[in-house]
Amino acid sequence: MSSDALKKRKSKVVRSEGGTPEMKRGREAEQQDVRVYNEEVELDSRDPEQDFLQYKESCEGLATIMSEIQELKANGAKEGSAEVEQRRMQGCIHFMNLKKLNRLAHMRLKRGRDQTHDAKQKVDVLHLQLQNLLYEVMHLQKEISKCLEFKSKHEEIDLVSESEFYQEAPDEISRPHLTKNDPHQLTLARLDWELEQRKRLAEKYKECQSTKEKIQKSIEASLPVQEYLAMPFEQAQIQTEVARHLPPALYVLFVQANAYGQACDKNLSVSISGDVDEAKALSKPPEDSQDDESDSDAEEEQEKTKRRRPTTGGQLDDKRKEMLKRHPLSLCLDLKDLLKSDTLLSCLYSNDQGKETPNPANRYQFDKVGIVTFADYVEELGHPYMWVQSLGGLHFPKDSSEGVSVGSSLSASHMENTMKLLRGRLQARLALHKQFASLEHSIIPVSSECQHLFPAKIISRLSRWTTITQQEYMELPYTRHVSDAGLAKESDLYFMSVVERGTARLQAALVLSPRYPEISPLFSLSLSWKGERTGRTDDNLRAMESEINVFKNELQGPRPGHQLLTNQISRLCVCLDVYLETEGQDDSVEGPLEFPREKMCLRTVRGPNRLKPFKYNHPQGFFSHR
Repeated sequence: MSSDALKKRKSKVVRSEGGTPEMKRGREAEQQDVRVYNEEVELDSRDPEQDFLQYKESCEGLATIMSEIQELKANGAKEGSAEVEQRRMQGCIHFMNLKKLNRLAHMRLKRGRDQTHDAKQKVDVLHLQLQNLLYEVMHLQKEISKCLEFKSKHEEIDLVSESEFYQEAPDEISRPHLTKNDPHQLTLARLDWELEQRKRLAEKYKECQSTKEKIQKSIEASLPVQEYLAMPFEQAQIQTEVARHLPPALYVLFVQANAYGQACDKNLSVSISGDVDEAKALSKPPEDSQDDESDSDAEEEQEKTKRRRPTTGGQLDDKRKEMLKRHPLSLCLDLKDLLKSDTLLSCLYSNDQGKETPNPANRYQFDKVGIVTFADYVEELGHPYMWVQSLGGLHFPKDSSEGVSVGSSLSASHMENTMKLLRGRLQARLALHKQFASLEHSIIPVSSECQHLFPAKIISRLSRWTTITQQEYMELPYTRHVSDAGLAKESDLYFMSVVERGTARLQAALVLSPRYPEISPLFSLSLSWKGERTGRTDDNLRAMESEINVFKNELQGPRPGHQLLTNQISRLCVCLDVYLETEGQDDSVEGPLEFPREKMCLRTVRGPNRLKPFKYNHPQGFFSHR
């Protein structure tokens, strides 16, 4: 077929179908737009009740036609017979009517929803406007209340009386012809006179200040002489003047410590720091302050009648803060080279950890303001050590009904002993720090005075020295007997040391009391060699613990025994050597022994427990049993 014939055939097909597909779709869209528009217009003129009745009639007619078609087919009518086709056409008309009624119902529903949404939006807009108006009204009411409660600053100024004002003020300020009949003008005039008086006083203050500076310069000319002669009279006078505002207990401590430092210990210095003006304000007579407070409280209550009252919790917080408020002045006792450590001053006397207040009456006061334990406030307020109370001359009886006494004799009796204990604690802590510096590098320092306590050759070595917490110490299985006995306290220091020789590894957990060397370190041992062994399962490890913990007096060295810790660790290394060298060797294993015998022992084992000889005998140099 030629191309011209093909084109003619396509054009015929297009004409028979009523135009191109695009044109056909355009016409269908136009018809659809017109139909939708007509139905929307028709919707306004139709009655929903009539549509509902028409819907019921269509449903009934459709049911009737269906039953008739079923009856015709039951009587033998064929599928394409004229009677069946006629009823089908009627059923289609009913279907079309139902579809139209369904579209109209959906359009009514959509229109109702749109109207409801528009009404809700209008209500929301009106509600928002109402809330804005209410907020503006509340804001205006607050501003009105502030204006009504406003107190001018001039009301706090104590002005002179009216009679005194008219007597002293000049006529250009008092203006009697105007102020006697006008209270407002009278107040303004009195304020002007107050300002004039203050200006005069300011000028007089400047003159007095310049005179004071001249006198001060003449006094300072003698300060170099005072410093050269080591007689700081001026500084001592100022400090004594400030000390008058200290609390009674701190004042007693200041006097006693100052006297002891001048007489017995030149390295002890006493100083006072803090806000002197605030301390002077606290030292006012209580009657005046109470009257002032009552007046101010009455005014505040009258001013805040419409304000929200504070809650019970807020009142307790305020009372708690007021009770725990520190005094503006503090007293500092300075010992030269005093180390800063949390445990340096703890347990200076037995069981004096400074965690609880020594005054039994404070317990009832704390209960009123909801303070459960004073230890929670120690970091902020400081440690209330008993020895500090004694130095301040305070004596707290066990019965809270008895009064607290303050006396200088009590402070004087404790001053010398406490200063000696502080000095000894400082020296012991310095010695410990030197030992720790060596132990952290796995070096065990032994002084020349203590060399005779150990053999010349020690093979076991310290491989690790670390600090651990109390919780870590108590979690170790071989320290449970120490914790159960109450020998591991919160104020103690805890360390872990590891001593090794060959495949043997000995762990030693120790408790170090703040009162070292008066209270010796306590060691607990665990050996990892051919299994795990502890002092609870191995009699010889228990004997090693006794050698270090019980026979500590042999390791004290020169008094006061500051080298006890490192001597104990050295003895631990020696005992490990004896333990390993006297252990039975397996002869079936060829080669050199892992732990050859380097120590001379009279007997390697003794008794049914086969205890080893851990006691070192000097100068013979052999080991024997206890």
